[in-house]
Amino acid sequence: MNDNRMQVLQMLSAGQITAEEAERLLAALDEGRSGGASGAADSQPKARPKYLRVLVEAHDERSDSPTKVNVRVPMQLLHAGVRLASLIPVQARNQVNEALRGHGVQFDLSQLKPENLEELVDQLSDLTVDVDDKDAKVKVFCE
Repeated sequence: MNDNRMQVLQMLSAGQITAEEAERLLAALDEGRSGGASGAADSQPKARPKYLRVLVEAHDERSDSPTKVNVRVPMQLLHAGVRLASLIPVQARNQVNEALRGHGVQFDLSQLKPENLEELVDQLSDLTVDVDDKDAKVKVFCE
């Protein structure tokens, strides 16, 4: 790790800057390093996705113009959601799990752990889903 990155992390740990400021500074350092280097871009590790993006364009025969939806969900929201899920009372969690099973979703909220989310986020970096049909186009990807 170079000195500039270490200095940014030390400033963050000392409370001199916020996490958002540290992220911007680290991104600027990375950009400066990749912009000035003549090496291949493939040699650098892939950046972690920051957003889950959902784009929908649906055509309705009752309307002349298409309906467009553009949702950008910060990955940090997923992390916060996992932490909040641990605060759900057991009785409520059981009701949610039962409702999910009733809709054909075999998932147990008690199994949702932060370390599992990290693996999911790592896998999401390669995710791109395109759905085309005659009335709608849906695209889900990470950026």
